[in-house]
Amino acid sequence: QVQLVESGGGLVQAGDSLRLSCAASGRTISGYGMAWFRQAPGKEREFVGAISGTLSRVNYADSVKGRFTISRDNAKNTVYLQMNNLRPEDTAVYYCATSGPRYSSIPARGSAAYDYWGQGTQVTVSS
Repeated sequence: QVQLVESGGGLVQAGDSLRLSCAASGRTISGYGMAWFRQAPGKEREFVGAISGTLSRVNYADSVKGRFTISRDNAKNTVYLQMNNLRPEDTAVYYCATSGPRYSSIPARGSAAYDYWGQGTQVTVSS
């Protein structure tokens, strides 16, 4: 059974930084794409960033490009999301996801590419 556990969320002020972690078990993530999505209250879940299983290619939503960085530590079976210069509009529950094997080499933006999801971690940015 694949499990993803997010951590690192919290309450911060605008301009601050946070690093989210997603620890995986039941699957060696080195061969799979990993992604972060987020969902704000009353809004649909949206793509934040993804990293492919091979070559670690990355893809970001325009709203976070230049501020957020996704990375992976295959030895720790963990993926990270470094979030800098946070804004109130970044407030959301952040979810980690791992792709199916078909998308292992593609940092896919669509949620349909991901077959396992974590429970989420809350990020709140005050102005």
